[in-house]
Amino acid sequence: MSNCSTLKSVVKPALVPGIIVSLAIALGACSSTGTSLNNSDPVTTGSIGAGSLRSTVTARKAWQEDKTDLRKGMAYVRELQALEQDSEQLLVLEQMIKIHPTNTKLLVFYGKRLINNGQSKEAVNILKQAENRGERDWRLYSALGSALDQTGKHSQARTYYQRALQLNPTEVKIQNNLAMSYMLEGKLSNAEAILRKANNTPKGRALPRIRQNLALVVGLQGRFNEARQIASRDLPQAQVEANMAYLHKMLSRNDSWRKLKKS
Repeated sequence: MSNCSTLKSVVKPALVPGIIVSLAIALGACSSTGTSLNNSDPVTTGSIGAGSLRSTVTARKAWQEDKTDLRKGMAYVRELQALEQDSEQLLVLEQMIKIHPTNTKLLVFYGKRLINNGQSKEAVNILKQAENRGERDWRLYSALGSALDQTGKHSQARTYYQRALQLNPTEVKIQNNLAMSYMLEGKLSNAEAILRKANNTPKGRALPRIRQNLALVVGLQGRFNEARQIASRDLPQAQVEANMAYLHKMLSRNDSWRKLKKS
């Protein structure tokens, strides 16, 4: 089952014995080939394919020749992302922000990469800078919610998820994050209601993660047969049974909820 932890992003899920725990940050698909930050959200521009050292070196050289060029900078950043050079990517983004301190979309992109790198406290500060400078986008609010959830500030996180939903009420990734935030506080009925609503939409039905999170929340309430049926739609039977066995074992312990949140 997949779910949100205290937590890593969906790009790098944390593993609990028998259960995959992940948080959808609602980054959005990267389908366009552009890399400009001027007129569009950088998160939805630029495709991430297989990385190569040659193309990365070429992109670095182009950017170093003119570090004021956002397009060249983002091209280099995405090459580093494709090679999973996270630390180097963050250093480049820091330099770009020093050159373009008022570009709020660049701040949002940097904040999301910090979340992906497990630096949630730093991400909160960066994303709030973007908000304070006038950025008003559902992706910003969803990312802020994710960062706050990862620092244990679940009530504040849900405030931002609600703002994101006001701007994009049909986005099931935000709904999933909101539900997982409730789950982390032990408010399982709230989480279940949101996930069922999301799962009853075309977008939700297309995302196995929604069903697996629903199965987890149902299982945490002790309704194992129902959870098994939900999980079986997407997972092999052996994995479903392993997940159920782990939930049984976890819920039989007095400190089970503390251990779940630590996971």
